[in-house]
Amino acid sequence: MNESTGYEALTVETLPARLGKVAEITARVGADSSAWQVKEVGDGNLNLVFIVSGAAGTLIIKQALPYVRLVGDSWPLPLYRAFYEYHALTRQATRAPGSVPSIVFFNEAQALIAMEFLEPHVILRRKLIFGERVEGLAKFLGVFCAQTAFRGSELSMQSAEKKADVALFAGNVEIPAITEALVFTDPYFDAERNNHTPGLDGVIAKLRSDVALKVKAQQMLQRFASNTETMVHGDLHSGSIMSTATESRVIDPEFVQYGPLGFDIGMLCANFLMAYFSQPVHRADDLDDYQSWILGVIDETCETFVSEFRRLWSDERTGMLYPATLFEDQGHDSSAACDAVLVGIWSDAWAICGIEMHRRCLSLAHNADFEDIEDVTLRAPLEARNLMMGAELIHRASEFKSAVDVCELARTYNSKDFL
Repeated sequence: MNESTGYEALTVETLPARLGKVAEITARVGADSSAWQVKEVGDGNLNLVFIVSGAAGTLIIKQALPYVRLVGDSWPLPLYRAFYEYHALTRQATRAPGSVPSIVFFNEAQALIAMEFLEPHVILRRKLIFGERVEGLAKFLGVFCAQTAFRGSELSMQSAEKKADVALFAGNVEIPAITEALVFTDPYFDAERNNHTPGLDGVIAKLRSDVALKVKAQQMLQRFASNTETMVHGDLHSGSIMSTATESRVIDPEFVQYGPLGFDIGMLCANFLMAYFSQPVHRADDLDDYQSWILGVIDETCETFVSEFRRLWSDERTGMLYPATLFEDQGHDSSAACDAVLVGIWSDAWAICGIEMHRRCLSLAHNADFEDIEDVTLRAPLEARNLMMGAELIHRASEFKSAVDVCELARTYNSKDFL
């Protein structure tokens, strides 16, 4: 595949001929491309995704489309998002080793990435809907979020390297703009692409009439847009994690940018909370037990994040922020400084969490946890609990001492009726 060739979207039929001479791919799939088996499996909102199998093995081929797949060509998107996803994956692989699929080949002109095929991994959101458990999930996610947050910041990076990285990712304009609109703004007014479950009008009217809530959501948008603390995945949810019963990997970082340290962990917790609130329709006899497991994942993920962040603070604080010259070299304990940084992270994280809980029910691109509940009379009361808890998280983001408090709040909302 020639870098100078004009972009052309792959199809199941054309992929073997177009990629059959790429040495990095044939080495992993097989030299005889006519014998390859190709299946298009992209079920997300943006891209083409192919599973390509041959005599030598299997790869994933992911190609960006020049528009939002969920909407169609009426919503164009730049192909350069594949460039940023590639660079995000390479950094995540370094900053959190073993957490993401390995890259085999990248072609910028074709907006194409060939990467490791994860087998027998499946999308985590599906596991949560089906009531399956993943051993070690919370520890993996807590470590991933802490390592990528810390090592992508000037707590660890040299200032020149960090600034160069910020400048590189600052070119990813159109994709973060989706987050800026769909997550932070559209839920709070009657935006054109919004949609919601019938029966929620009263709850939605209450949220949109809450001026203080909208101010806090916009304050978080301001931080998201202007705060370059660390490289964030940008779309970390249960649909961007693939798991087996014992192992997990993070995928799809095309929404990457530099942003607040608490962004990814906050968005992640929101999606676990939505899984929690959706369970009464998905589960039968094991409802209480499985909901408790989900809350346990939230608690342990956050606890692991804190412990790993503290370890990194102690062992890898080599950037310009909070240098040892101001603390340890003078015989001073820097733990109070670490505590203060963590307070700021969690204040941001719980506000982001509440905003994401609103977005996934009110603007474009809902999640399957609720959407798979076909009976809207069953779905609406569960989404109402989610929406109202989201509002409390936004209002009280700085008050929660730990994830334990948030999980207790979820248990309270799980028994309320807002309709």
